[in-house]
Amino acid sequence: MEDFKKLFDLFSKLKVGVIGDVMLDTYMWGVVERISPEAPVPVVTLHKMNYRIGGAGNVALNVQSLGAKVSVLAVIGKDEDGDRLEGLLKENNIQVENLVRSSTRITTNKTRIISRNQQMMRLDSEITKDLEEKDAARLLERVKLFIENEKPAVIIFEDYNKGVLTEGLIADVISLCKRAGVLTAVDPKRKNFFSYKEVDIFKPNLKEVKEGLNLLVEEIHKEQLENIHKELSAILHHDISFITLSDKGVFYEQGKRSAVIASHLRNIADVSGAGDTVIAVASLVYAATKNVHLMAEIANIAGGLVCEEVGTVAINREKLLHECELLLS
Repeated sequence: MEDFKKLFDLFSKLKVGVIGDVMLDTYMWGVVERISPEAPVPVVTLHKMNYRIGGAGNVALNVQSLGAKVSVLAVIGKDEDGDRLEGLLKENNIQVENLVRSSTRITTNKTRIISRNQQMMRLDSEITKDLEEKDAARLLERVKLFIENEKPAVIIFEDYNKGVLTEGLIADVISLCKRAGVLTAVDPKRKNFFSYKEVDIFKPNLKEVKEGLNLLVEEIHKEQLENIHKELSAILHHDISFITLSDKGVFYEQGKRSAVIASHLRNIADVSGAGDTVIAVASLVYAATKNVHLMAEIANIAGGLVCEEVGTVAINREKLLHECELLLS
């Protein structure tokens, strides 16, 4: 039987890097009482506004919540949103020494305007073209120093197609990690889907896999998932396929070992941010144990837990520990 308390205590000994697209999430709450005389649109009277860490930053937040030491490796703008985001990361004990500030990019900011708990509009302020070579070189230098100085257990790639993770940078970072014996895990998006060659843990969701491999199947079963792993493996030469199946749970395959783990019954309130939690938890558990089945079991529970909360929230360590003892002992 697994001693989960002991396992969770191991997390505090791990150092983790999260590389990718960090963002600022801005929430504006207000009420609508009339339609504008200038155009047929609602007038929102703002009551409050707050800022949260988004994108790859939310993965770092989940890693930090579990007790590991985490550093973000990213490029943001030399702007007010960048200052605000850096401040939030520091407040949450996330290391920012490897954050590159660029004068040619802006900090991604997603502003949501909400009235009566309904999103009225979202405004995205961002640059999505690939990093310029000089910024990519500066970020790669930060990664080299981070690996040399911190000796991390794992680096997690969090790709939102905002241009920070370029094909060249991905290959260079995986190669650095391989040489240094650092595990790599990725939550891929469509644009760079097949760029993560030789990564250790490849964690797409089922929709992303279907799009990436142009699959038209509706019903998915274990045999099909094993074939998907085979197809992915022929291109990526990776170690572990870890595919989230929405309300059906998760699938993993490593070597000759594979399984579908069903999800646990939950009151689903909001699925946003669940993928961030799953990759963070899976990376930590695998780095601590090298046990792929245990990794999948715990990450599956964590993904379900955060779906019970409204909005994007980081995993609660004590709650996850309790659920693991309850469901897996």
